[in-house]
Amino acid sequence: MVVGLRAIGAKGPGWLWRGPWAPLAASFCSQGPDGARRPEPGPRPTSVRQRDGIRSIVLSNPKKRNALSLAMLKSLQSDILHEAESQDLKVIIISAEGPVFSSGHDLKELTDEQGPQYHAEVFQICSEVMMLIQNHPVPVIAMVNGLATAAGCQLVASCDIAVASDKSSFATPGVNIGLFCSTPGVALGRAVPRKVALEMLFTGEPISAQEALLHGLLSRVVPEEQLEEETMRIARKIASLSRPVVSLGKATFYKQLHQDLRKAYHLASQTMVDNVALRDGQEGIKAFIQKRKPVWSH
Repeated sequence: MVVGLRAIGAKGPGWLWRGPWAPLAASFCSQGPDGARRPEPGPRPTSVRQRDGIRSIVLSNPKKRNALSLAMLKSLQSDILHEAESQDLKVIIISAEGPVFSSGHDLKELTDEQGPQYHAEVFQICSEVMMLIQNHPVPVIAMVNGLATAAGCQLVASCDIAVASDKSSFATPGVNIGLFCSTPGVALGRAVPRKVALEMLFTGEPISAQEALLHGLLSRVVPEEQLEEETMRIARKIASLSRPVVSLGKATFYKQLHQDLRKAYHLASQTMVDNVALRDGQEGIKAFIQKRKPVWSH
């Protein structure tokens, strides 16, 4: 697990753009490398549709509270990676069927029956999915309607934008069953103030959508009946913009967060120079001066 994550981290923030995409299998062999039984292949746990530059990925296993099983994680990973370099893709929305956005990892996969190698694969793939969201060239929006706990809360915290209904709630309750939410804490600790994150991690108690908004876990909270409309409004706005400009801006935003102030401004200043040099950068400037609507290349 550690070797795998180090290999990903070593590629840097731009690793996602290098190399062709390879389709990822949604099913597995029946046994892991340590001989432990793996879940049998079944219906694909996510569904996808794409229209007008907006890809909607839906966690579609409400009977199991959209648990992030290994099958669910690999399916989500495949859906996010699919044609990521296509200029027709402008934004991704991740939502879920049923009253639970995601309950986190499937605990049946974390028993002694599977073994440590299988457990390591679960957490490795989960970490890869969360990093993939940040390193993806287009913005990723979480549309949450209901409960998001543990790795489900981690998924929300990992997205670039998160819109939730007022009936939603968020928790990292692993400590209550003897499994501290260490990996969810990585994303949570980068989305909310430290003391808020630690209270959630130490107590396992949920916070409301309004509390999550106050602390920065969410971008906005709306009534349930307005959730899809508001999320699509944001997605359509992003989809109407230049993909090269948005992609450059997203990559730079996350990269500068880890720099000191001087280095951050140096990086951002160079990015502005690169942005001005883009075809769409010049098109936008000329359109503004000429008082017309810009025509983006993508």
